[in-house]
Order: sequence, then structure tokens, then C-alpha cells
Amino acid sequence: MLRIRAGTVYPVTAPPIPDGAVLVDDAGRIAAVGTDREVPAAAGGTAFEFPGAALVPGLVNLHTHLELTHLAGQNAEPEFPRWIRRIRELKDATAPEAFLAAAEQGLRECWRLGVTTIAETGSTGATCEVLARLGGRGLVYHEVFGPDPARAAESLGQLQRDVDRLRPFQSGQVRLGVSPHAPYTVSAILYRGVVGLAIQQQLPLAVHLAESPAETALVREGEGPFAEALRRRGIVIEPRHTTPVRYLAGLGVLRPGTLAIHCVQVDAEDIAVLRTTGATVAHCPRSNRAHGHGTAPLAALRQAGVPVALGTDSAVSVPDLSLWSEAGAAGLAGEEALRMLTIEGARALGWADEIGSLEVGKAADLAVLTHLDPPRPTSAVLTVVNGRIVHQA
Repeated sequence: MLRIRAGTVYPVTAPPIPDGAVLVDDAGRIAAVGTDREVPAAAGGTAFEFPGAALVPGLVNLHTHLELTHLAGQNAEPEFPRWIRRIRELKDATAPEAFLAAAEQGLRECWRLGVTTIAETGSTGATCEVLARLGGRGLVYHEVFGPDPARAAESLGQLQRDVDRLRPFQSGQVRLGVSPHAPYTVSAILYRGVVGLAIQQQLPLAVHLAESPAETALVREGEGPFAEALRRRGIVIEPRHTTPVRYLAGLGVLRPGTLAIHCVQVDAEDIAVLRTTGATVAHCPRSNRAHGHGTAPLAALRQAGVPVALGTDSAVSVPDLSLWSEAGAAGLAGEEALRMLTIEGARALGWADEIGSLEVGKAADLAVLTHLDPPRPTSAVLTVVNGRIVHQA
């Protein structure tokens, strides 16, 4: 058993508890939450006391690319389409074992910052393997690319082979999904094929969507730098005369539980579509600003009832994996930020029955922080995933 006492316990779904404690049973579940006097001793177990710290649910990072951690600082392209092409070149030059090392480095950094659940998109499967090996928790959306309609069947076949290869890593803590990358890298016919595969095999979907003005120009007018790059490859571009959100909704990509990543270039009608389709949004404010995309309408999305939580994107786009820095960039602080980083993230992933708050019966995913609003990325004192200590300062 494990017992943790802290100056304040933040269950998130209940009021904060001064001088509180949490008891974790041998199965990795929360057995008790309350004041120090109310919570039983950890008979035969381990006890920690952090009188000046905050005990919170483990944080949920709704969008990561941990397999790219090794590329930090290696892409200085200012124009986003060229930046994307450079990422592909850097990935093509990376050995498989380097992706595994990068994913492990990224996961351990998340744990150091109090993050216990990640939603990863990637094309190598490295993060899925590392999560399974190290006992982490996450939903890994395996990416598929293919802007050429003539090669859609080939891309879909490779996706199926990749899914089959990664299935053995699935568990109660590691889930597998699929991600047709973005409108500038996936054809309409491939989108439909991936949606069919996801429905048939009950795999959750994620998609990068409405991120940049260049993406909108491609979808709406069939013009702009993405369109020009595709034409150079002999790929015919058809203007869709609509927004990226409405385009993917028409293809059936946006459905209950689909994770729509970024959603910066959206209008009121797009937000209504996101709500009615049941999609959720991963908001990455620092990445959006770094690439000059603008600011997603967080307040409007939340007011409309679209589930939204925060992600850090990749170490190539942002200087660190601190969700608190993302919260600050989004204008959130204190308990409002904590709620967004915990239970709202869990709800966006459909995992709120398991994680996201400190409640009896839930998985013991939790972190001990020195305070809720550090002025800079601050290590957690202790991070626990499913009752197991994964980081200890």
C-alpha cells in the first residue's frame, strides 16, 4: 500500500482538502481520500509526507509527439509547410532505436513534470512500445499519410499492418488509435478508408485540423504552399470550397470521440460542427504561436460545449513539455488550470471513469507539486501511475 500526505489535496471534483492524504491499495487503486485524520495508515506499505506541497491528480497531456523528442532545436524553418517537410527529412534520417530512446526520454520528462497520461500521435510506434515497457498510461494514435488518391489502398494496407504490429502492446493502460495526419497529407479516399477501419476495429481517431492558414487555403481554394507542393508531385488538387472542419465532417472523420488537434482556423459554424459531431479538441497554444498560426478560440469552444484540453505538441515546436506553461499561454491559472489539465483532459479522451480526479476506486494516477502555478516548468516531487512510483525527486 501507499499513503501520501500533503499540505493540500486537490481531488478536482470536490473541494480542496487542507492537510489531506490519499491511500492507494495494492491493486493501484485509490482506497481513501480525505483529511490526514480520516485516511487510514498504510499497513505494511510506504508512507510519504509533503506538508508544504499540493497533491493533485496526474496531469493529462492531450497532444504529444514524444518520438520526436530527439529533434529538439533541429528545425528552424520559419514557414510551416517547409517546416513540415523538414520534419519528414529528419525522421527519414533517424534510426528506429533513436525513436525508442526519444520516446523514453519524452515520457520520463512528462513524468518529471507530473504528467501521467499522454495522447500521442506518431508514425513509428516507438511511444506505444515504450509506454508498455515502462508501465505508462496513454492513448497512441498511429499516423498514416497519403495525399495521392492513387496510392490510398497502399497507405491503408500499411496502416493495418502497423496496427497489427502494435496490438500486443495494448493493455488497460495503453490504448491504440489511428490518425490520418492532416488535410495536406491525406486524400479524401484515404480519409474514408481510415474511418472505415476505425469503425470496424473500434479504434479511436485523431487528426491535425484547421491548424494553419496554408491548410485552409488548400482546402478552400486548392491554392497556397501546400497545394503547390502537392502539384509538384503530380497530385491533382480539388478546391473544396469549405473549411477544413466542414470538409472532414463531410468525410465522416469527425465523430464522437474524434480528437481534433489545434483547431485554430475555425469560425462559429465550425465550432457548431465540432459540437454536433461529438469531436473533442486538443489546444496547443504555444505551438500555435511558435508557428504563427494564431490563437484558437478557447473560450468560444468551451462555451459551445466542445470538450477541450491542453497539449504540448512536440519538442521541435516548444521549448519544454510543461502543461503549466501551456495553461499560462491559454490564460488559465490556479484551480481552473488544474481542472483543465486533469479531469477535462480525461474527459476529452473518454477516460474520466478511470483517471482525472482523486476519487475512491479510480486508478491512482497522481502527482505531488510544490505549488499549482510555478513561474517556470517545475519538477513534480513525486509522480505515481496506477499506484506505482515513476518519478521521485
